[in-house]
Amino acid sequence: MQIQSENRLSLDVPFRQLFKNFAFPIPHGTSFEYLSNFPELPPGHWEQSCVHSESTLHQLSPYIGKLKSSIAHDLICKYTKPGDIIVDPFAGSGTIPLEAALLGRRVYAADISPYAKILTTAKLSSPPSLEEALDLAIRALSGAARRPEPDIDNVPEWVRKFFHPKTLKESIQFASVARKKGNEFLMACFLGILHHERPGFLSFPASHLVPYLRDQKYPPDKFPKMYEYRELSPRLIAKIRRAYKRKGDFQSNTEWVFRQSKIENLSFPEIFDCLISSPPYMNTLDYGRDNRLRLWFIDPKGDRNTDNPVTKERKAFRQAISYLAKKVNLRLKKGGFCILIVGERISGSQPAHLSENICQIMAKKAPLLKLVSIIKDYIPDIRRSRKNCKATKSEHILVFQRF
Repeated sequence: MQIQSENRLSLDVPFRQLFKNFAFPIPHGTSFEYLSNFPELPPGHWEQSCVHSESTLHQLSPYIGKLKSSIAHDLICKYTKPGDIIVDPFAGSGTIPLEAALLGRRVYAADISPYAKILTTAKLSSPPSLEEALDLAIRALSGAARRPEPDIDNVPEWVRKFFHPKTLKESIQFASVARKKGNEFLMACFLGILHHERPGFLSFPASHLVPYLRDQKYPPDKFPKMYEYRELSPRLIAKIRRAYKRKGDFQSNTEWVFRQSKIENLSFPEIFDCLISSPPYMNTLDYGRDNRLRLWFIDPKGDRNTDNPVTKERKAFRQAISYLAKKVNLRLKKGGFCILIVGERISGSQPAHLSENICQIMAKKAPLLKLVSIIKDYIPDIRRSRKNCKATKSEHILVFQRF
């Protein structure tokens, strides 16, 4: 697949000084307009919603900062071939691993977040058919119903305020079953219906992506039905049916691995064909806070503050990229690609230029790799968790190749 450029695009000024270190330098005296391979514009369909065309496994449960499946699909098709090993050390919601598996690639994925582990594992290990998924759910629901009724007085008050007491008891019972190894698909479906204002979800009226109550917009005295008991079983079954609407088929020999690990502790495959990953967006997303309710059901005794310093501190971010660069330099096969999707944060009127930092680190720590392309993609409000904000406004897709 060839991603075509449709228009000319101005380069960010900080990149100009970097080009002399890479494969396609900009000649002295040229303008900042697009010349040669810098930068490529994304195809027009990246601006369009893929909700009604992508595999519905991508929609198991929300995830902030989620990469569009159409972007992952195009990058995988362009830079890899069937049977290749694709590494994604910042897997997040599992968009890249799932698309890679659907396209017949082998997958090696990792992330520090327990929520990312649940989602990615669920997508890659989903039951082969709807019938098998429903059978698994019915058995789990039956097992949950036989468990002792929980004492919700011991549940934190901030969790209790989201649910009708009877709904909360059912949810706690089911989560205790879904936490068992091998039930990641059920847990992901459960987390996907945990909170929203729609009738098919379990909570009192609340936002879908980030858990906060909307009791001021929907006061109980005016919307009493929204605060009634919501039975878990029919909602979970309906969620599973939605997940299989366009599930997509995995090849019978699809191979995948997931590791819950920090990048510095992660052992890469001995040799691999391509790395495609989106490093955490620095100072724009709060993964622990924004997933706090789902994290509580994953592990009630766990630490909800799962944010890695990589998302908060520039030094930690640079260290993480340094670890990645050294591992890629050592393990990526000759001719293989390392593709990093980098969110450029806007603070006031000034961009953070994380791409510039990454290019500098790659030049120093991965000398066998050269930057061969930049694709600059604008992020519309529809793809952000917070609308009209001065946060991540664009992505730079940095394409390095090992020579």
